[in-house]
Parts: sequence; C-alpha cells; structure tokens
Amino acid sequence: MAYWLMKSEPGSYGWDDLVRDGTTWWDGVRNNAARLHLRAMAEGDEALFYHSGADRAAVGIARITGPGAPDGPDGAWVKVPVAPLRPLPRPVTLAEMKAEPALADMALLKQSRLSVSPVRPEEWRAILALAGRPGT
Repeated sequence: MAYWLMKSEPGSYGWDDLVRDGTTWWDGVRNNAARLHLRAMAEGDEALFYHSGADRAAVGIARITGPGAPDGPDGAWVKVPVAPLRPLPRPVTLAEMKAEPALADMALLKQSRLSVSPVRPEEWRAILALAGRPGT
C-alpha cells in the first residue's frame, strides 16, 4: 500500500463533502506531476485529505477505491475514485508539519503547489502521531 496527500479547498469540496457523498472521483487535476501521482495510485492506497486555503491542515484519511480512469474531454488526464476512511483525531496544521523534523523532506513542504503528492511511510506515521497529540 502506498500513501498520498490530496489537497482541496474546503469551500469547493472538503472533508465533510466526501463524508456526505460517501465516494467521489478525484478529478480536475491539471498538473503533470500530480497526474503521474494519480496514475501511480492503486486500490487500497490511503491518502491524507488536506484542506488548503485558509485551513491548511490534514483533516482525514481517504482510501483509493479503484483504478484510475481518463479525465477531461480528451482523456489525457487521470481521475481516481476515493472514499472517506476516518477523520484524524484532530487536524494537523501546515505549521505543525513544518515544525516536525521528521517531515522536513515531505513533498507537501518541498513542492507546496502540488495538489496530489506522495507521502513516505515514515512521514505518514509522523503525521498520525501529530494528529494523536493534544492540540497546543
């Protein structure tokens, strides 16, 4: 299983929307690097659902529920089906991630404009540990 981070503006489509809908296609991504990440996703992979914009925090864990499919009028892009797995015990803010030495090389922090990025297993564990800590 691989781990990912998927960013969305909560005003456009947030964690609560995914929970309400039960499943959705993660579509509309128009960045070549992010397209490669979407193509690499497999059923059963898990992704941090990250609220961008003013929130700037990981808020939940979603599961990739099937293979990618063509997206866009010419099918040159990729979409993947996702479903909510569980909310994080508490949001993990971007500021907390930047302050955590174990996350210094995380793609989110190195290429902050990517809407879809890989998360290494040790980064995944560090974020889950941060989410389990009481807020400061």
